[in-house]
Amino acid sequence: MKRLENKLCIVTGAGRGIGAAIARAFAAEGARVVVTDKNAEAAARVAQEIGGESLRLDVASEADWQALARACPEADVVVNNAGVTGFEESAAPQDPEHASVEDWRAVHRVNLDGTFLGCRYAIGAMRPRGTGAIINISSRSGVVGIPGAAAYASSKAAIRNHTKTVALYCAEQGLAVRCNSVHPGAILTPMWEPMLGTGPERETRMATFVADTPLRRFGQPEEVAAVVVMLASDEAAYMTGTELMIDGGLLAGSAAAPNRQSSDAP
Repeated sequence: MKRLENKLCIVTGAGRGIGAAIARAFAAEGARVVVTDKNAEAAARVAQEIGGESLRLDVASEADWQALARACPEADVVVNNAGVTGFEESAAPQDPEHASVEDWRAVHRVNLDGTFLGCRYAIGAMRPRGTGAIINISSRSGVVGIPGAAAYASSKAAIRNHTKTVALYCAEQGLAVRCNSVHPGAILTPMWEPMLGTGPERETRMATFVADTPLRRFGQPEEVAAVVVMLASDEAAYMTGTELMIDGGLLAGSAAAPNRQSSDAP
């Protein structure tokens, strides 16, 4: 039997990147997957690929969540993945001195409000059966400060904390509804493409971005999806309120570059 057989799984922001990888991994494990995204066409493409269903969902819209609740009144797994950095449509500064209130609120509206609404929906959708798994995608930026992306870091830190609150609330309610957060570091998704480019300098830029990462490479969306599958499965039945880092060892500290001469020695 596959690990997510007969489970209804909702994934937000699943039209591309990490969300799409999670949707594919869920389907491979036997889940019935509802692919949601603000971009309805992208969601439909992924759903068609994996034999799932799709629904347009702007996670910052309470009305959209209410529509999802009507379409899917019950769910076994909800992954709150949709998020923005603040740099998608604006080159305006995002540091704590110059960021505008409007830009600050726009990032929090998607990342934090979207996760709050997703958790609220999930609790209601899981209450009839009394069991389920909520997985919130935070970031390693939610654990450390990011001077050039103040709103993003703040929103991801809030997701980290809200995850624990939801976990404790569900336990307090006598529900076997688990809530955990995943904290990816540099994962090679379309979000990075404008910064990496396609020219001869691409490899150099990639190396520069991960120079401080002990494993010295970008992570892959599928590597995040593998951890999310585990959290969604019954294998993680005793895990709630926890946070898992997928950052190539970045938050563990620094690692010296391997010494080629010593590694080649007999």
